This record gives sequence, C-alpha cells and structure tokens, in this order.
Amino acid sequence: MTSPADDAFERLRSQIFSGQLMPNERLVEADLAESLQASRANVRTALIRLGQDGLVTLIPNRGARVRVVTDAEAVEILQTRAFLEALTAREAAVKATAREITKVRRILEGMGQRLAEGDLLGYSEGNATLHAAIIEAARHETAARLIAGLRAHLVRFQFRTILVPGRAANSYAEHTAIVEAIAARDPDAAENAMRTHLGQVEGTLSKAVHRLASL
Repeated sequence: MTSPADDAFERLRSQIFSGQLMPNERLVEADLAESLQASRANVRTALIRLGQDGLVTLIPNRGARVRVVTDAEAVEILQTRAFLEALTAREAAVKATAREITKVRRILEGMGQRLAEGDLLGYSEGNATLHAAIIEAARHETAARLIAGLRAHLVRFQFRTILVPGRAANSYAEHTAIVEAIAARDPDAAENAMRTHLGQVEGTLSKAVHRLASL
C-alpha cells in the first residue's frame, strides 16, 4: 500500500507526463494540496522528489515550477530514447503475445485512419499509444521507467515534428515497419526499425531547432 506522500508524488508525476501540468507552470503547495486532497507536507515531499528526478525546478523562497527543457536538450533526450526504445522493440518482438500484436496492429490502423482524415493531433496521440503498447509488450521494467521519465520532458515538443510537411506520411511508414517486424518475431529488424524511426524524429526536431535559432 502506498503512503500519502507516494500517492501525491505519483499523481503529480502523472500530471506532468500527460501535460496537464505544463513546463514552467508554477506549482503552489496550497493549491496542489487542495486539488490532490493531500496535506501540504506530503505535497512538499512529492515536489522534492520530483525535483530530484529532474521534473521540477525548486527555487529557494520562491517555490517550484515544472522544469522547462531547452530545444537542444530535447534533441539529446530523443537520442537517448532511441537506444532505450530500440531495446523495447527488440524485446517486444520476442515477448509480445498474439493479443498484444493484434493490439499494436489495431492502433497502427487507427493511426492510418487519422492520417487519411488529416487529423494530425489524433495521429500524434495514436503514436504515443503505439509506443506505450510496444513498451508494455517488451516487459522490461527498467527501460519502461527510464523512457517514462524522458518522455515527460518532451510534452511541449510532442506535436512539433509531426507538423513538418511530409513528416506524418514518413512517420506512418516507419511505424508500420516497426509493427511488422514485431509481428514477424524479428528482433533485429524491430530494433533497427525503431532506431531508424526515432532517429528521423530527432533529425526533424534538430533541423527545426537550428532553423529557429537562425531567425
């Protein structure tokens, strides 16, 4: 059974991961205590832990804010994610059940429908769902935990790359290669396909960052 402080920590972390609490948003203990129905002491403990995890910036005598990730750091995070998610794709190709493979195929099909409809927001949400399903099928707890922490830092970058002209169609092809490799039980192909996909995402974001820096 989790303690009240653990519960406050998990709920706040979930709100940061989901984007409910946005980068640079001020975190007021009294307000959080009220919304979480928790004591201020438990909220304070949760904020300290979130600060240790790099999700929150704690400023003496000024409170706390959700940490802002720079464009350059976002590129580094994607580079790191590529290694970890390549591992989960490889493990999923070995460990995924028939039901899990059916699930990822269904998610991919939904992404294709959103793409055909021009619904890039829906496509991006399906993208996140697909990656989560692959990570779950991998059954690699350490990789899953590390990836979750990294993804939390990329909330404000979530939709930037998919809006680049032509990127959505390429993204769908890359995801298709990942899913087909997992379904074929080919760990080498699954690992390479995931590494290629996130490498393309990182390259797209890196170009966008450099373009903005030159303006």
